[in-house]
Amino acid sequence: MRHMMAAAALVLAAPAAANTPEERLAAAGHVLPAPVRPVAVYATRVQAGDLLFLSGHGECDAKRQARGKLGRDLTVEEGRASAERVALCMLATIRDAVGGLDRVERVVRILGFVNASQDFTQHPQVMNGFSELFVTAFGEAGKGARSAVGAPSLPGNIAVEVEAVVQLKPPPGPEARGRDSQIRR
Repeated sequence: MRHMMAAAALVLAAPAAANTPEERLAAAGHVLPAPVRPVAVYATRVQAGDLLFLSGHGECDAKRQARGKLGRDLTVEEGRASAERVALCMLATIRDAVGGLDRVERVVRILGFVNASQDFTQHPQVMNGFSELFVTAFGEAGKGARSAVGAPSLPGNIAVEVEAVVQLKPPPGPEARGRDSQIRR
């Protein structure tokens, strides 16, 4: 009987498993920033049916934003860290658009631009910072078709810019239906 009580106490004292994307991110030590707002004439996201199209994102914190070219000014590790912060920024945009990351069914497409010197060839390793964070949040559903492209320059000389498409689960209630064709800013 004493062993059963001890086992029950351990089960009750154990933290609950991280079930939502937000809980998994928090368990991994990540905090979502405030979402970015457009700095020009565009929308940061557009929902069409069950797809959410996300415009090119850099890091949310302009003061911490990595700037420069990979292979010349920045190391692969610095680029990878920047890509991870870009992922956090994009997740903040998704949460702002649909109310919670648990609405994401799966990641469909990721297109990553890496500001790189002409001889730099490790674009996929840089973009892994982004992709691994999405897998932390969504598990296997966080893996989408992905391209990692070297760019001769990016706006403001940022190191990494990423755009994506995610598929959404149906809204939780009938009152939420009908909003999916709206452009949200």
